[in-house]
This record gives sequence, structure tokens and C-alpha cells, in this order.
Amino acid sequence: MKVSIVSKRNYPEIASIKKHFEVVKKGEICIAVGGDGTFVHAAMKYDVPILPIRVNENMSSGFYSDLSTKDLPRIIEGLKEHEYDVVEAACKLKLSFKGREYFAVNEVSLNHIKQEVSFRVFEKNKVRRKIFPFVIGGDGLVVAGEIGSTAYNRSAMGPILLSNKVMCVTFLNTDGPYRNSLVVDSGSVIEIEIAKYSGALRYDGIDVGVVEEGDAFSISTSAKMLRLVKMRFKKETLGEKMERIMRRRMER
Repeated sequence: MKVSIVSKRNYPEIASIKKHFEVVKKGEICIAVGGDGTFVHAAMKYDVPILPIRVNENMSSGFYSDLSTKDLPRIIEGLKEHEYDVVEAACKLKLSFKGREYFAVNEVSLNHIKQEVSFRVFEKNKVRRKIFPFVIGGDGLVVAGEIGSTAYNRSAMGPILLSNKVMCVTFLNTDGPYRNSLVVDSGSVIEIEIAKYSGALRYDGIDVGVVEEGDAFSISTSAKMLRLVKMRFKKETLGEKMERIMRRRMER
């Protein structure tokens, strides 16, 4: 099997992987060795199935990985024997702004710069309609799909999504009566129009640019599917992941 490896450090465990597999730029799968940030980087860089392996459970929550480097001998054996499944985890989000497209794994975010940013929210399906009757002002918003719902969105008290057929819009410290998150069908397009002031537009923490009054951008699910390699000997449920992460945080 030919594999690609993504890691921010030259961990000793990588040498073990290289002993058993041919490492190339474009492999059948990509092995992401590190924390959640390494996984997101790998998912942005490669379209092949990703196998995330967390290195140090105290370093990262490891939300995306069922496995740690402690499982490496069984992982290597399982890959050799093809004892794994490739699952479609989520659609990447497509951000459209000023004629360009960007594809996010976790989320698209709008954040105020010097003062609150005011914006209008529209949904475009067959027709474009305003979701709220008023302009919303505050620190900004986060748009996420199933994978990203456990990241920035969760920190902003947004909902955890259990389906890749929806996406959510979570508002950041907004004024007025509309503060609840929105959950919309993946076939819809969310359009944000800046009504006043300016904000920083980002996807997965990467700067796209500054949006000013009158600018608009849209977010939708794309045809680009994020695929994960799941080893058959260990597949964590969402509840098991939450329990592991909370236990680690309490031990710190």
C-alpha cells in the first residue's frame, strides 16, 4: 500500500509507518499524525481518505481520531490486511466570495474587527429570501457542517450535528431577539450581506479578506466529500469521544 503522511513534527512513530508502507506524495490514503489541526490540514490538502492518529492526548482533544499512537501496531496490521472501512464523513463547505471559491473542512467564520459587524442573513434555494426581518449586529457568525460542528461552532455554543445532510449558522454575541443557531438543509445556500461596518472572513482559520458594507458571501455544501479511514478494531461513537475528551481534561 502506498500512503501519504501529514504531520507538523517528525514524531518517532512516523518511522514505524515508513518501515511498513511506501510513502509517496499521492497515496491511496493519507495518514495524519498529530492533533486535530493536523487532521484539518490533511483534509484540506488531500482528497483521498484520511486516517487521523493522535500523538499525545494531552496535546489535543483528538476529536477527529478514534486512535492514538498506542494503537499503531494494530493499525499497521489492519492496513496490511485491509481490515478497515472508508466512510463518507461530511461534505466540505463551499465559500463563494467575489467570484472565488474556497473549501472548508471545519467552518466558515465572520468576525468583527474593531467594532461589531452588522449583517443580513438570506437563504437561497429556488428563491432568495430573508430569514430574519432585521439586521443582526454582533461579533459575527460561524457556519459549520457535521464535522465542523464539534469545533469552533461547539465552542460558540452551537449545536452538534449528527447528519451530513444539514449545516448550521451560529451567531457570535449578537444583539436583538435572534440569537439561536439556524439549522438548514444541505441543499440550501446561506448568503450573508454586510449591512454596516466590516469583518474578517475566514475558512478553517485561514484569512480570505475583509468584508465591507455592501459585500456579500455565500456558503453551501459542496460535492467534495471528506472521507475517513475507520479501522474495524476500534470505532468510537460520539458519546465515547466526548467521554474520553472530558476525562482527559479533568486529569490535567
